[in-house]
Amino acid sequence: MKKLFLGLLVAAFTLSIYSCRETTEENVETDIERTEEDIESGLEETGNEIEQAGEEAEQEIEEEVNETDDVQ
Repeated sequence: MKKLFLGLLVAAFTLSIYSCRETTEENVETDIERTEEDIESGLEETGNEIEQAGEEAEQEIEEEVNETDDVQ
């Protein structure tokens, strides 16, 4: 009876550890996917900001060049 009880206890413990492992793996995969999405959106936003800053700098340079030509 003692061996049967210990066997069932070990089996229950093994199953609980196995199910926790699967849940943890799923959580890690989900977290990795979210992190990848956050990085991609952050890179896209940064790229847009850099592009916008470049366009603004280009406009300022053109304005500056045109202003100096008018003075001569």
